[in-house]
Amino acid sequence: MIKVEYHGHSCVQLTSGEHSIIIDPFLSDNPLVAVKPDKVRADYVLLTHAHADHIQDAAAIAKNNDATLIAIHELATYMSWQGVRTRDMNIGGKLSLGFAEVQMVPAFHSSGIILHDEQKIVYGGSPAGLVIRWEGKTILHAGDTNLFSDMKLIGDRHSIDLAFLPIGDLYTMGPEDAAIAAEWSRAKLVVPVHYNTFDLISQDGTAYIELLSRRGSMGKH
Repeated sequence: MIKVEYHGHSCVQLTSGEHSIIIDPFLSDNPLVAVKPDKVRADYVLLTHAHADHIQDAAAIAKNNDATLIAIHELATYMSWQGVRTRDMNIGGKLSLGFAEVQMVPAFHSSGIILHDEQKIVYGGSPAGLVIRWEGKTILHAGDTNLFSDMKLIGDRHSIDLAFLPIGDLYTMGPEDAAIAAEWSRAKLVVPVHYNTFDLISQDGTAYIELLSRRGSMGKH
């Protein structure tokens, strides 16, 4: 059985037996999260894109656990320069972890690392969503994205048991579009992410779940 933990914002941890995966760890500067990076135990760190609120603690967690970080090619290369062991991949590709399989799917967003002191932006490669197959279950982490028609294709190609969809609006799709994304992905269960961490992405998670219920989709807050 897979244990699912939501660590706030877009950070999700999946654990079964001796294996654990953490996705988009943003813990140090997240006022709504209780777990600290040095308490996280994981075999793999997975990243959807290069924004700070998704990669902030990735290098520290990977180093603390001697874990492998998985990201799209450009971001994986950048993280390797931070002294992290990495595996790179790209949209559409699959990677076996031994106990699970990861496939990258599209997301529509931006991706870059902002170096404020140098007034530079490092290109982080294309943003992505992640489809994880583990113990007969299929889990979608959509990353940061808007609503786009290929979500129907993702739903057609994968029998998704659980989907994590952003609802914060402004930087990603909002609740209304995320409700359509839930339908198009055909997820059996939906958990909203990427909201309420900051005032700019304040949303009512319960209202979103009620919206899913009215539309006949499954949701969990």
